[in-house]
Amino acid sequence: MNPIDGMLFGLSIATQPMNILAALVGALLGTAIGVLPGLGPVAGVALVLPLTYSLHPVTGLIALAGIFYGCMYGGSTTSVLVNIPGETASVVTCLDGYQMARKGRAGAALSVMAIGSFVAGTSSIVGVMLFAPLLSNFALSFGPAEFFALTSVGLVVLSRVSGGSFARSLFMTFLGLLLATVGMESITAVSRFSFDVLELSQGIEIVPVAVGLFGISEVLFVVEDLLGVPRAIPVKLRELLPTREEWRRTLPAWGRGTALGFVMGFLPGPMNVLSTFASYRLEKAVSRRKDEFGKGAIEGVAGPEAANNAAATSQFVPLLSLGLPFSAIMALLMAAMMIHGVQPGPLLVVQRPDIFWGIMASMYVGNIALLILNLPLVGVWVSILRIPMHALLPCIVLFAMIGSYSVRNSILDLWVLVGFGVLGYFLRKLKFDLAPMILAIVLGPMIERYFRTALFLSRGDLGIFVASPISKVIWAAGLLVVVVGGLLALRRRARAPVVEVD
Repeated sequence: MNPIDGMLFGLSIATQPMNILAALVGALLGTAIGVLPGLGPVAGVALVLPLTYSLHPVTGLIALAGIFYGCMYGGSTTSVLVNIPGETASVVTCLDGYQMARKGRAGAALSVMAIGSFVAGTSSIVGVMLFAPLLSNFALSFGPAEFFALTSVGLVVLSRVSGGSFARSLFMTFLGLLLATVGMESITAVSRFSFDVLELSQGIEIVPVAVGLFGISEVLFVVEDLLGVPRAIPVKLRELLPTREEWRRTLPAWGRGTALGFVMGFLPGPMNVLSTFASYRLEKAVSRRKDEFGKGAIEGVAGPEAANNAAATSQFVPLLSLGLPFSAIMALLMAAMMIHGVQPGPLLVVQRPDIFWGIMASMYVGNIALLILNLPLVGVWVSILRIPMHALLPCIVLFAMIGSYSVRNSILDLWVLVGFGVLGYFLRKLKFDLAPMILAIVLGPMIERYFRTALFLSRGDLGIFVASPISKVIWAAGLLVVVVGGLLALRRRARAPVVEVD
């Protein structure tokens, strides 16, 4: 099935009434979650994930994908109106978006964001249509040894590029791998680390872990912060249209941001976040009005927003084609697929074309919905910010508990939810990145399965892991990233100023 036929097939699935409703509800719910400062797409998907178990796999995954790219837009809305990023990828938008709002151009900034998100998302979907099947065909030449190298190196590289200390990220990765070994082993059915607890023999469920680490810990942070949310700048519908000069400056920024974000989305790490910083630096470098940046330059809004949405879309390529999530949100979507009995990877486009092409086509529907509905609903999103936290936070906690319990109807999962919520709070206080831990929990069983299958095929010969040229290239690339990253860290440390203590 070529990309055009595949997309037409996907549109026939995505335009079914139930799937259209899922895309609309997911996009709007994701926008609402993004508007709430601090929650973000990871917590949003983790909280809503249990509700999709009763849905058809295609419908449930379309809803989760809608929440993801809806959060991208909602987080930017608060950046412009309140100067508080709804999620991490919207930090850069605060720099010029809020300054435009203070000058009375909040409507223009929101319009540029909405249309730019649509342009970048739509262009990236076309790229995903072309690249994902090609990558899937290439991945068919992978065996267990190659997949073991890919998943193992992917975890280490993600620990290297996720930000912060490499040692801290590795610690979180090893902690996630340790948790992934709890329960019944998939090949020999031997129960490990269950301590004669029947519920633990089933393993630790990803949903309460993710909801606790990202959702409950965020609730604790909001409770701790007593400053509240500043008053949002009002926006009128007649102010939404940019001027001719703003259009002229915006169009090239959209193109540069889309291209940069799409390419960066193929790389491991939080690229939807890093692409916004890269796009902002690029726009400032090529602009003739460098002095306007930080004071309300519309290119500082248009470029990063396009890069954000393009990277968010292209991150689906390694997930769907290789079965390798390059970020925490992709790890949760991968977990959702596996719970629904869908194995992402090179055979997905052949075995489940309804899933593959249905998700791709649903992004068109979701992006159109965001473009048409979100600008008129700006007043609604602003009103969400006025909900008292003492009323909102208990609802979030109750929703998290119901969702976590409904997965296996196990009281143990509620204790896991609470325990990892408290653990996530203290880990974030200590500046640990939680994403490597989630990725390790999801990829851990796959790494073990690939490792043992390869050893069975080679009759215990470890040379199978470096026998093929593909494996050698993967191991060499991983070693290069770790070594170069370590050298750069040492260089930065050597250049850091020495503080003398009298």
